[in-house]
Amino acid sequence: MKIVVLAKQVPDTWSDRKIDLESGMLDRAASEAVPDEINERALENALQFKDSHKDTEVVVVAMGPEDAGKALRKLLSMGADSAVLVSDDSLKGSDMVQTARVLASAVAKLGGVDLVIAGNEATDGRGGMVPAMVAEFLKWPVLPGLDEVVIAADAVSGSAQVDGGSLRISSALPAVVSVTEKTADARFPNFKGIMAAKKKPLESWSLADLGTAASPEVASVMVSVSARPAKQAGPKVFDDGTAAAQLADFLAANRLI
Repeated sequence: MKIVVLAKQVPDTWSDRKIDLESGMLDRAASEAVPDEINERALENALQFKDSHKDTEVVVVAMGPEDAGKALRKLLSMGADSAVLVSDDSLKGSDMVQTARVLASAVAKLGGVDLVIAGNEATDGRGGMVPAMVAEFLKWPVLPGLDEVVIAADAVSGSAQVDGGSLRISSALPAVVSVTEKTADARFPNFKGIMAAKKKPLESWSLADLGTAASPEVASVMVSVSARPAKQAGPKVFDDGTAAAQLADFLAANRLI
C-alpha cells in the first residue's frame, strides 16, 4: 500500500504569533517553523499501519517555501519513507482552492497512491476544507474529521463526531481521510530515525514539474489590517453588600444574561 500524508510547515503552536502589518499576512519569521502538530498525528496513523504491514510506503507531501524541507525532515525522522515539497514563488498567498489543487496534482504525479491522510485543519489558518478539496480534485471519496482510523488492505473506516452522537463511516480505497486531535498520539523520533532521515529522499517540485501554473485570482488579498488593541483592565466589584447586584448589572449591560 502507498499512503500519502499531507503536511504543512507552520509557526510554532506555542509561540506568540504575529501579523505583518504591511502585508496583513502571518509573520512566519517571528517564531520557529515546525511541522503542524496535527500532521504528526496524521502520520502516526500511517506509521501504525506500516508497523504491521512492512511493504507499506509512506510519503509526506507539502506545499510551502524552500525552508519547509526542515519540517519535512522531522516527519521523515518519525518514520516516513520519503517526502515531496512543492515550492514555487508564484504560490505565495495561495488560498485553499489553489493549495488543494497543487497538493492533488502532486498526489497524482506520485502515482499508485491508495490513501491520503491529512489533519482536519491547520493551526495557522483553521480553514478545514483542504482535505475535502483535495478529494474533489482527485475524484475520490473523503472521510472527514475522524477521531480514529482503521486502515485495511482495500478500505478505510473510522468514527466522527456529529451533532448528538458519533457516526461510523467507511470507504473503499483510494480515499482521502482527515483526522482530529483525538486520533493517535504522535511518536517521538529516536536517534536512529533522526540519522536515517538525513539520507531519505526529499524531492522539491515546482509547478512546472506538476505541469500546471498558479492562478493569481485564487490568492488571498488583504484589504486592510490593524494591530490588535492592547488589553484593558475590566471593572472591579467590591463586596460592600451589593456585590451580587453589581455583578448582575455588569452581566446585563454586556448582554451576557
